[in-house]
Amino acid sequence: MALKSRSTDGSCSSSSRTRSSVQILIVIGVCCFFYLIGAWQRSGFCKEDSIALDITNNAKKDSNLVPNLNFQTRHSGQVKDINVRLVKACIARYTDYTPCQDQKRAMKLSRKNMVYRERHCPSEDKKLRCLIPAPKGYVTPFPWPKSRDYVPYVNAPYKSLTVEKAVQNWIEYEGDVFRFPGGGTQFPQGVDEYIDQLASVIPIEDGTVRTALDTGCGVASWGAYLWSRKVITMSFAPRDSHQAQVQFALERGVPAVIGVLGTIKMPYPSSAFDMAHCSRCLIQWGSNEGIYMMEVDRVLRPGGYWILSGPPINGKVNYKAWQHPKKEFQEQQEKIESFAELFCWKKIFQKGEIAIWQKSENDASCSSRKDDPRAKFCSAEADDVWYKKMEPCITPYPDVTGGELKTFPQRLHAVPPRIASGSVPGISVEAYREDKNKWKKHVSAYKRINRLLVSGRYRNIMDMNAGLGGFAAAIESNKSWTMNVVPTIAEKNALGVVYERGLIGIYHDWCESFSTYPRTYDLIHANGVFSLYKDQCNAEDILLEMDRILRPEGAVIFRDEVDTLVKIKKIITGMRWDTKMMDHEDGPLVPEKILVAVKQYWTTGGNSTSSV
Repeated sequence: MALKSRSTDGSCSSSSRTRSSVQILIVIGVCCFFYLIGAWQRSGFCKEDSIALDITNNAKKDSNLVPNLNFQTRHSGQVKDINVRLVKACIARYTDYTPCQDQKRAMKLSRKNMVYRERHCPSEDKKLRCLIPAPKGYVTPFPWPKSRDYVPYVNAPYKSLTVEKAVQNWIEYEGDVFRFPGGGTQFPQGVDEYIDQLASVIPIEDGTVRTALDTGCGVASWGAYLWSRKVITMSFAPRDSHQAQVQFALERGVPAVIGVLGTIKMPYPSSAFDMAHCSRCLIQWGSNEGIYMMEVDRVLRPGGYWILSGPPINGKVNYKAWQHPKKEFQEQQEKIESFAELFCWKKIFQKGEIAIWQKSENDASCSSRKDDPRAKFCSAEADDVWYKKMEPCITPYPDVTGGELKTFPQRLHAVPPRIASGSVPGISVEAYREDKNKWKKHVSAYKRINRLLVSGRYRNIMDMNAGLGGFAAAIESNKSWTMNVVPTIAEKNALGVVYERGLIGIYHDWCESFSTYPRTYDLIHANGVFSLYKDQCNAEDILLEMDRILRPEGAVIFRDEVDTLVKIKKIITGMRWDTKMMDHEDGPLVPEKILVAVKQYWTTGGNSTSSV
């Protein structure tokens, strides 16, 4: 009995353990099930997303979508607090509206020091919240390199420069196109010959000079022709009586922004450009205590070059042709020479109307100015420039010990000196390499989504939140260029790193309009932009600005958290954009998603690919 009793007790104990194990397995299974459901819902999986990248017949012929990719989205969120609103089109007179360089507003401002040509954005209650129409008959610009020489007349129907600059070979009107013969005020016989002359002094051909700044660029022929020599130029000019000069530059596929040297610092980092250029740009370099030359000195990297061609260079010979007193030009050039000496710029060339200076490599080679009473050094952070007034002070040489800048294209992927020296807080060499590899992976995914990324279809590209320039570096091609925008509220200011990689960019606050004309970009990349600006300004205002600067049938790639993208999609549904949401390249459980959008073709007068 005792033995039987022990046997019975053992059976009960074994049965209890079995039931406990089953219960534990059930609990674990239920937990796993609800974990997966939670992850599933967080990823945005809820309902199907009706998308159609259905634009014009021409777009259909060379579809931008990889045929074997499943575009039937599985991740569309639920939104109850946002109503879809159909955004109305602006009236036709706003076709070329530039909100922060509005001509009507500018005429009410002071002319002193070009204040009226600077950025003056509308207040919240004066913002134009409608869709800027394309002109009737608008067509996609010619592909590069044909676009360098030809622009469709209907896209920028302004003939004033063809008359005003007729003898200087800036631009000619031929039938239904403008032709750009490659001339300029200082190079009426052709910019190539002019660049050849510069290249005899400056190492333009070997990759030493990669980034250039053209102040008062006209239609940007200098930058257009430097492209074939692997030099990328940031050109700027004001919106003034030379109607549409920056618009022509961008229609040609040349980097350019609306800008002026007035009272505000240029929106570029210190020690950014390998070369700066002024060809009869009408800037009074010797005036205002040399403040304009000081600003060029700030953005010119150590060892960089400054080119000045036209007045007042060699004015003692050309004063009659320029219709100014001989003494006036002599005095102007003497002032320029004096400031250049103060900055430790060495004149390395002067012939005819061209003079070239080279900036010293470091402060050690410029010890003579320490005893110069004019040498007042700036105390403000050299890269803190957004709406900051220029001051008559010299920017100290950067304290960077990260090695020499490599030539291009090696510098595109090499560790930039600012990173190697630890000059950018929070970004180590390892973090830089991780970022570089991450963007190679992201761009590889983008190319699978949109095969036109490698075709040359998108010439003018913008990255709205550029970071270290990883997107631009991964997509870099001789068929396209990228405007790398570093938001003024970005956690890390790495625009100087972007330039050290041989790329170009600009500071900007996306709560305001960008300094460009409508329809100037083919592709816009917005990585984390709307999360960054979540509590800063209205998301719809940013999207309307994106619509303004995006060309008809241009594309946008949003990368952000799924909840943010769902809200964006709700807004742009009413903006004549076609959209598709898709998973992160690492799979559906990653909360970050990709939203691809294509702006529909429509023009003033009702020509449209949409019934919206």
